[in-house]
Amino acid sequence: MPEPAPKLVEGRPRVPDRQALCGILFVLHTGIQWEYLPQELGFGSGMTCWRRLASWNEAGVWDELHLVLLKRLRAANKLDWSRAVIDSSHVRAGSTGPKSGPSPVDRARPGSKHHVVTDAQGIPLAVSLTGGNRNDVTQLLPLLDKVLAGVVGRPRRRPDALLADRAYDHDKYRRLLWARGIRPVIAERGVEHGSGLGIFRWVVERTIAWLHGFRRLRIRWERRDDIHEAFLALATCLITYRHVQRLC
Repeated sequence: MPEPAPKLVEGRPRVPDRQALCGILFVLHTGIQWEYLPQELGFGSGMTCWRRLASWNEAGVWDELHLVLLKRLRAANKLDWSRAVIDSSHVRAGSTGPKSGPSPVDRARPGSKHHVVTDAQGIPLAVSLTGGNRNDVTQLLPLLDKVLAGVVGRPRRRPDALLADRAYDHDKYRRLLWARGIRPVIAERGVEHGSGLGIFRWVVERTIAWLHGFRRLRIRWERRDDIHEAFLALATCLITYRHVQRLC
């Protein structure tokens, strides 16, 4: 956690970080509006928790925490690099803002997409947020770059194969994956459904369902994209931590 700046004027004491974090988690789990965060719970005001979430996200706390958890799984040899699986999910947006756009599946209402790449077990390796009108394939390489940037060293640091549905069907990206030493296993457009990838791809769909189990992520209420990304990153850390508890 970043060190808080010294107070310039006298006033009420700073709410402890642990209490503010509990307030943020309460909002993430329940989806309650910031201004309705119950004061009697001792988490501080909703605005205090909001400011703390924004400052921690700006300092890169959630990305660092996720990296620490992945390193622990990697040290215990619990990451399955035999394949990675990528997918996305659309969520409605309460209003327009950065990284939102007219949804092609919701009558052009504002929406966003959560993009997720997992290992073969469904452990989230990287997530991102884009507008609802962005093509899924545009996030394929950025997500892989985040994965490869987070695991460096002699042990395994790239999957043998990448599995994806037909939204990622593009010869250019197949060539780019081969150039990185990753075998693309992508369903092709224009063929009947039933490619057989479902027996492997269900893990990423389960991970997305876990993400949307946090009510604050089911609908994007935040106009600011960094606040929603902070919630998304924090939820990713919580899911990864569950795997650390189970496997380590």
